[in-house]
Amino acid sequence: MSRRPLFPRPTSRPAARPLGPASVQGPSSAQGPSSARGTSAARRPLPLALLAATVLTGLTGCSSADASAGGDVEVVVGYQSKTINTVTAGTLLRARGYFEQQLAAEGKKNGRTYKVSWQDYDSGAPITAQMLADKTDIGSMGDYPLLINGSRAQEAGGAGTRMISVTGYNELGALNSVVVPNGSPAHTLADLKGKKVSTSVGSAADGTLVQALRKAGVQDTEISKQNQQPAIGASALKAGGVDALAQFVAWPGQVVFGGDARLLYDGAALARPTLHGVVVRQKYATEHPEVIGAFLRAQADATRYLNEQPLAASQEVAAATGLAPEVVHLYNGPNGIATFGLPLRPELLAALREDVPFLKSVGVLKALDLDSFVDPSYLAKAALSEIAPARITGTDTVCGQPVTDPAKAGEIWFDGEDATRPAATPACLLKAVKAAAGKKVRAAYVPDATTGTRWFADKDHWAQDGADLLPFTTEDGLKAYLGAHPGAKQIGYEQALAAS
Repeated sequence: MSRRPLFPRPTSRPAARPLGPASVQGPSSAQGPSSARGTSAARRPLPLALLAATVLTGLTGCSSADASAGGDVEVVVGYQSKTINTVTAGTLLRARGYFEQQLAAEGKKNGRTYKVSWQDYDSGAPITAQMLADKTDIGSMGDYPLLINGSRAQEAGGAGTRMISVTGYNELGALNSVVVPNGSPAHTLADLKGKKVSTSVGSAADGTLVQALRKAGVQDTEISKQNQQPAIGASALKAGGVDALAQFVAWPGQVVFGGDARLLYDGAALARPTLHGVVVRQKYATEHPEVIGAFLRAQADATRYLNEQPLAASQEVAAATGLAPEVVHLYNGPNGIATFGLPLRPELLAALREDVPFLKSVGVLKALDLDSFVDPSYLAKAALSEIAPARITGTDTVCGQPVTDPAKAGEIWFDGEDATRPAATPACLLKAVKAAAGKKVRAAYVPDATTGTRWFADKDHWAQDGADLLPFTTEDGLKAYLGAHPGAKQIGYEQALAAS
């Protein structure tokens, strides 16, 4: 049977358009691939007055050649506001105005005026389409879309595109997962055979789904795959239109936190790194290296802010996206599912190299010269200092001990408090929740006892093994542990609280 390509190739490649007036577009997923570069639009209110001052609109277009002699330079940034492990190159970066600040500093040195146009999408595929049409200069997306981007650009000829930095990543693959309605009879991935599964075809989540199904002995042709954008798929799951949702952050956490689903499959079970990153049009980057340098410095500023002020950053992202702040913090908080850092780390690049044969096998790309696509030179020129990832620290006051083991450390967010509380172990977290009887818990986060995937304590599956209380994100993970530890027994969350 014929296979639909995961990422449709554009029917034609429009000629590059002259640079025209730029404006801030969004944040809204309504801004789609049909948006023309340089189209004027009403400016929306932004969280910081800085953006209104620095993101300028103009009536006279400038080409790149014009800009070389002084004048206006436009840069179009494609991002995914609700894909929250790209926020340091998108949502948070935009909200805090870091890019505009860096460009304003450049303008003071060279006399140019820089205009930023932000284009918001639901997934990476339309960003690639816009880059191939020379309408978007900088984009952020997941690993599979990044590879497809590079392949399509190389196939189209010309200068192509380059991957220049990483945003958020998870070394085991936990950024992608599969959820099912609470009443679903499915207990393993194999139970999805013959069922309707919503995913964004060509995304990293789709790739995780296909590989996980194969590992479970099910071909992706044995499910009824529904190609839907994340928000549409989440709505379909709630309405009973699909049997499962396979998506990237933050959608699985959002529907589980909302009480509409449970986690069926944790992508960490694949034990394959997954990441998101930044890609640029090489022609634009060659003409305006100062813009790319400014972007990387701004991304570093956003990364530093997220890692140093994780709760405040989570609340800002939630305010900009409409996602629950508790869900954003699940992924982006200290010890979160996503780790944020810019370097093109060897293990992440090795994972990309291993992904290429898989993408070829499913007909997504014909070829990709990864060595020419990944370009560390821009990061090297930016000479950025190392940024430490966010980690849970401090003293667990309930158990009276410092938090030292990230594989066990948890975090509690009580309603009405402007800071979270650290927990040294899952048992200590449960004790803290029980000790604060009558105080509403906004969220309590604990790491899976096997994979380390951080999840909501009250949504986890729990086991008691002697004095240990152990959380697991999925039923599969719990059963595997119980099978290897005959003395352990399954208990519910309320039982775990009582036993703490």
